Amino acid sequence: MAPAPKKYDYIVIGGGSGGSGASRRAAGWYGKKVALISEGISGGCCVNVGCVPKKMTWNMATVKETMEKATRYEYKVPEDLPFDFHKFVDKRHAKIKQLNGIYETNWAKDGIELIHARATFVSDHELEIKPNDGGDAYRITADHICIATGSYPTKPKDIEGSEHGITSDEYFSIAELPKKMAFVGAGYIAVELAGVMQALGVETHLFIRGTTFLRKFDPMVQDILTKHYEEMGVTIHKEHPGFKKVELLHPGSKDNTDPRQKELKLTSKDGSELVVNELLWAIGRGAETRNLGIENTGVKLDKTGHVIVDEYQNTTAEGVYAIGDITGQAELTPVAIAAGRHLSNRLFSGKKEYSTAHLNYENIPTVVFAHPPVGTVGLTEPEAVERYGKDNVKVYETKFSNMFYYVFPKEESAKAPTALKMIVYGEEERIAGIHVLGEGMDEAAQFLGVAVKLGARKSDFDGTVAIHPTSAEELVTMPPQMARAAKA
Repeated sequence: MAPAPKKYDYIVIGGGSGGSGASRRAAGWYGKKVALISEGISGGCCVNVGCVPKKMTWNMATVKETMEKATRYEYKVPEDLPFDFHKFVDKRHAKIKQLNGIYETNWAKDGIELIHARATFVSDHELEIKPNDGGDAYRITADHICIATGSYPTKPKDIEGSEHGITSDEYFSIAELPKKMAFVGAGYIAVELAGVMQALGVETHLFIRGTTFLRKFDPMVQDILTKHYEEMGVTIHKEHPGFKKVELLHPGSKDNTDPRQKELKLTSKDGSELVVNELLWAIGRGAETRNLGIENTGVKLDKTGHVIVDEYQNTTAEGVYAIGDITGQAELTPVAIAAGRHLSNRLFSGKKEYSTAHLNYENIPTVVFAHPPVGTVGLTEPEAVERYGKDNVKVYETKFSNMFYYVFPKEESAKAPTALKMIVYGEEERIAGIHVLGEGMDEAAQFLGVAVKLGARKSDFDGTVAIHPTSAEELVTMPPQMARAAKA
């Protein structure tokens, strides 16, 4: 007779940031018996192949850009400034390994049982566990189970040879920079990683279906950043018809961390060809429900394969919840963490004030670590018009060069944009959205998020003393005559 399943109060599937947010509060704050199941490396996508290594690599590229600009401040910087990308990657890997260790240490301190294994649903509240070390499979159960397995980058299935390209997962294995690299996509990942490679001296090609990238962002951001990337030297293939096939001309090194000798011929549907050393698909992500046994539960998926949840993260199976990218809601690491904490508070605190705890997905601030960075919170101008009506929306915006560029020739400073946009609605001019672009705006965006979340009005910004001289002070010094009518 098979042993009875081991019983827990709470099981969280997924060892990334969302899983950590869901489990640590349940175990550490409320003393529940919690199992956290992680098939992959602790820390999940964000720590290993996402936000953390991306920001570290962006920092490196930004240092290189700053050193190149230092000549305008009369520093004698070599024209061909040498750097060792491989050594940087080794340092980055070491830091990521350390962070994974910190995750596991913190989970242990909170009393969480970490299980390195694959979990498959047998029923709504029972899982089969297959340990990574090859040990015997066994079963566990809980009244509350949270799915936090995230998402995975996809490759096109209808393009011959698409498997020869890589995704963002493999990007962070590259230890030797290619001479020429292509990116396909118009979202965060393509824009951020293409910007890094261009800044590091790689000939960079970006293929997009439209005429601008970041199409879900405000038109100001789309227009200014697309133009700036072209001025940086990125070759943007606009209104691209798509690829017919990808051919591997030369496999290059056996070590996939070195694509310098690899050769791929990209043939577009219009017959044009381009040979590059590496190709990165950034065309979207799929909900990580593979091998999860969802079909053995009452959990329903939407047409895109994401788990359907209500505002409390409840799935269609009682006692089964889902948070993070797997739900398709604001696919950002801090969102998954926050949703997990709210869920744990609601389920296990026993406190009345937490009985309806849930994450409000309105006005979530976010940053694109482009060159320069973009910060945004709230509605875009088209979204504000759709929600409040064109006649009820006004826009304040300005564009200028950061003071850093005062010592640059005029033609150079003109190519270094800072742009700020505030969208307001109603007689009170309550803020519907703020969008900022330029050096330092990644940090400013966090506090703009607080203001919009609190329901700030334009007058609240007007009544705030400016910090001079900064770029962000322009947000509190926009006169009434600067306002324009919203565009339909």
